[in-house]
Amino acid sequence: MAERHSTLRARRRAQTQRTIQAHAIRLFSERGYDATTMNDVAEAAGVSPMTVYRHFPTKEDLVLVDQHGELIAERIAASPAGQPLVRRIGGALVDAAAALTGDDVAADRRFLLVRLQLMTSTPALRARHLDNQYALQQAIIGALEGDAADPDAAFQAQAAASACLAALHTAMVRWAEDDGRTDLPHLIGKAFAAVFGDDVLGPAR
Repeated sequence: MAERHSTLRARRRAQTQRTIQAHAIRLFSERGYDATTMNDVAEAAGVSPMTVYRHFPTKEDLVLVDQHGELIAERIAASPAGQPLVRRIGGALVDAAAALTGDDVAADRRFLLVRLQLMTSTPALRARHLDNQYALQQAIIGALEGDAADPDAAFQAQAAASACLAALHTAMVRWAEDDGRTDLPHLIGKAFAAVFGDDVLGPAR
C-alpha cells in the first residue's frame, strides 16, 4: 500500500512538473524569456510561486530540466553490448529523437523545438546548457556500464560519449535553425555519418 501511494505521489509530482514547464515554455515563447517572471509562470499554471520554485529552483531550470537522459540511457543499456560504443550511443540518440518527434507526438515535438530554440538564443541558457550536456554524458557512460576498475574502458566510454554528443548538438542546432522542418533523427544520422563514416549506425539507419 505504501509503495502504491509513493508511486502515485511520484506521478502527480511529474504531472505537476510537466504542467508548469509547458506553461513556462509557452510564456517564454510568447513574451520572451527575460520578460517572463516565475510569478507569471505560477499564475499561468494555476499553482503558487512556492510550488514552482519547489519543482524548478531557478528560472533556467524551467527550460533546461528534462528526462531525456533516462530515455537515452535505457535504450543504450538495452542495446547489444558487443556493438561498437559509437553505434550503441548513436542508435539510442536516433531512436530517442524519433520517439520524441514522431507524427503521433506533435505537441511534444513542438515543445522540444521551442525549448531548444530558447536554449540557443538566450545567453543565460546557453551557459547552463553545458551542465545539461555533462549530465547526459554521465548518464550515457553509466548506461555503458564502464568498469571503474578499468581506466582504459572508462576513458573510451567518456571519449565516445563526448564525440557523440558533439554530433548530436550540431544536428539539434540545425533542427532549431530550420524551425523543425527537417527530420531530427535524419539530421542526427547525417551528423554521425559526417564524423564517424556512413556505416557507423549500421544499415538499418
